[in-house]
Amino acid sequence: MKEVDVSAEVSLFARRSASHGEGPFWDSRRERLLHVDMLAGTVVDLADPDEPVRHPVGSVAAVIRHRASGGFILALEHGFAFADDDLRVVEHLASIIDDAGIRLNEGGCDPQGRFYCGSMAYDETPGAASVYRLDGDGSVATVLDGVSVSNGLQWSADGETAFYNDSPTGRVDAFDFDAGSGTFGDRRPFVTVPDSEGSPDGMAIDAEGGIWIALFGGGRVHRYDPDGSLSEVIELPVSQVTACCFGGSDLRTLFITTSNDGLDPDAEPEAGSVYCVDAGVTGAVPHAFAG
Repeated sequence: MKEVDVSAEVSLFARRSASHGEGPFWDSRRERLLHVDMLAGTVVDLADPDEPVRHPVGSVAAVIRHRASGGFILALEHGFAFADDDLRVVEHLASIIDDAGIRLNEGGCDPQGRFYCGSMAYDETPGAASVYRLDGDGSVATVLDGVSVSNGLQWSADGETAFYNDSPTGRVDAFDFDAGSGTFGDRRPFVTVPDSEGSPDGMAIDAEGGIWIALFGGGRVHRYDPDGSLSEVIELPVSQVTACCFGGSDLRTLFITTSNDGLDPDAEPEAGSVYCVDAGVTGAVPHAFAG
């Protein structure tokens, strides 16, 4: 059996910067970490981690990514919006969800610059949600149905495989990806996470093809090699680990968001903080939205 590295030393980066911290994103244009306080509808700027700056953008802030033309693309509660470099919303796009019981949750951009975001029911009704694709011309298509709690999404370096978490399945799945049409093909399990180790939430990918999975309820992040073998475990001092991303000038720091939603604050006083660790590997550069 391959030896699993559990030696990484985790540091506190920003103390209690969110209630439900999610979606960390390294803004390479301004050399700062951003993340969302999802259910507060806020983007948090951690250029100075000791003094977070909060930017309200709506009732929910689900995802933030670069636009190739400048500024950012945002996923909000029921649709998408554009923000400028100062995180001011400058344009709301058409709403794509008309059910008040469902909201957008997590996503990212493919190598061609299309933006994808999955959804979930507030009550986590199984199969009630979908994954949507926003093309550069503003058109929206549904690419997956029957989703429960849509979470991490990343692409392999060659763009031929999409990795995806629908959290209640307890799996990280791999899809054949059609770059021309932006559609998902053959689906198969990449790894299965034991229930005792948490639920697969946000995802990052490194330049060596390693998949990093935040495990909600498990207090850890796992790294899996391209063959699906577990190669590293990062242990956190809080249980609700939500997502991770690579950042820093060399993209070798892994930033990890956490949540205090529903927790006893006396039991986990640091929940909602952002942590960081020297990953020992360079992260893949996230793709920007082409629209």
